[in-house]
Amino acid sequence: MEFRIGQGYDVHALADGLPMWLGGIQIPSQTGFVAHSDGDVAIHALCDALLGALALGDIGHLFPDTDDRWKGVDSKELLTAVLGLPEMRGWSVVNADITIALQAPKLAPHILAMRDTLARVMGISPDRVSVKATTTEHLGFVGRREGCEVWAIVLIERK
Repeated sequence: MEFRIGQGYDVHALADGLPMWLGGIQIPSQTGFVAHSDGDVAIHALCDALLGALALGDIGHLFPDTDDRWKGVDSKELLTAVLGLPEMRGWSVVNADITIALQAPKLAPHILAMRDTLARVMGISPDRVSVKATTTEHLGFVGRREGCEVWAIVLIERK
């Protein structure tokens, strides 16, 4: 068997009055992510992890923020597109581990929905998708509620 590991990272600023899409679901919040797409920073990090596992760069190369086709796009569509790349054929996701740093709102009530949604898009069972949330104890830009950062790691195997 052949395995590969990919690591992804993404960050987005927060602003009042925008929707907060995270892990494929909308989170009730007075703030949301400033982005060209829907700003789902968790899916963006996950896409980068998948692309990294196959040394294909990052989502900025595939879906540049200078291309109006991607303006406001649902990030689940980006994840589906990454999974459908010719280079992904013959590979399957073994598991994904995602860590979200966000001061507020609290994400614990939404973790299972995120896991279920991401698993459905990736075609794997939810027990293969870990989503963890943390704060930064009010330190840095995350702690000041200026933004969110996400790390994702995936393991893929050749079918």
